Amino acid sequence: MSGAISGLTGGSYGLMQQLIADSSATYAKLDQLTMQSSTGYVAGTYAGLDTATTGSAAGALSIAPQVAAINNTVSNLNTVAGQMGVQQSAITTISQIATTALSQFQSVSALTPQSMTTAASTARQALVQISSLINTKDGQTYLFGGQNSGSAPVPNASNITSSSFYTNIQSAVANLSINGANTTTSNVMSAAQTNSPFNAPIGSSTGLPQVAGAGGAMITIGIAATANAFVTASGGNTTGGYMGDIMTSLAAIANLSPSQIGGAGFAAFAANTIGTMTNALNSMALDAGVLGNNQALLATQATNLQQTSTALSTQLANFDQVNMTSTLANLSATQTQLQASYQLIAAMKTMSLTQYI
Repeated sequence: MSGAISGLTGGSYGLMQQLIADSSATYAKLDQLTMQSSTGYVAGTYAGLDTATTGSAAGALSIAPQVAAINNTVSNLNTVAGQMGVQQSAITTISQIATTALSQFQSVSALTPQSMTTAASTARQALVQISSLINTKDGQTYLFGGQNSGSAPVPNASNITSSSFYTNIQSAVANLSINGANTTTSNVMSAAQTNSPFNAPIGSSTGLPQVAGAGGAMITIGIAATANAFVTASGGNTTGGYMGDIMTSLAAIANLSPSQIGGAGFAAFAANTIGTMTNALNSMALDAGVLGNNQALLATQATNLQQTSTALSTQLANFDQVNMTSTLANLSATQTQLQASYQLIAAMKTMSLTQYI
């Protein structure tokens, strides 16, 4: 007796059910391998990770937060290191501009009135240039703004010579022959402090920007325009910070006239101004040196932390990532197995009784 089996019963039904169950299991395995081959990860959840290999979830949960925290620190260090480089470049340019103006003024007393006119003009231009450099930005961050990095340290820098800071110094310098050198110097400093060229909320050296380095230790990463960061202002004639002293000295030089050369108090006032500016430039150089050391420290820490992150990431990969070579091989084999399973099920539906027995 022969013919197609229209409905399998008994043992044949049980065999069919087993084939279908095996096929479903193979399909589930193929689905998992497909996900693993596309993502590189053992599972999409920690529960799935532990199902694959007992204890893997605990290992991954222990290491993954460490890697994330280290990578975040490295990213922050690299970002601020770039900002520090931009600020260092601005400081260098400020120093060059101020030094040029100072050098020109230092020779005025031995030269002609015309040289005073030139020195005053140079100082005026230097003041505008330096005011703009103090407003240097990296992205949206004003690098000399201290912790108030969202606001320009010098309001309307291009018009600094129209500010109350400048005009009050101008008035003090105009009375040099009447008040004498020391009183005029005091009046200039008082005018600069009362009519500060800086935005009020910038902050002082106690509010300098910092970043968390290795181990969470805070590292100062910037200089604020309003006060020295690491070096105490030196000399008796100071506004309290070298940026303010440089701007004040330039404003004073800019308002001296050729007619004052050789007059009462000129030489002494010039000496006071030169002394203030020289001390300011020296202090700025020392501050920039410390800032440079901090920048180098950040670079070293970033490198060391990146090496730690790489080592931990390798450990983490042992818990949550697949071996792609073996995964792809298993994927291919499982695809072949599933195809064979489907073919066998299809063949059973059309088997004759003779073929079956």
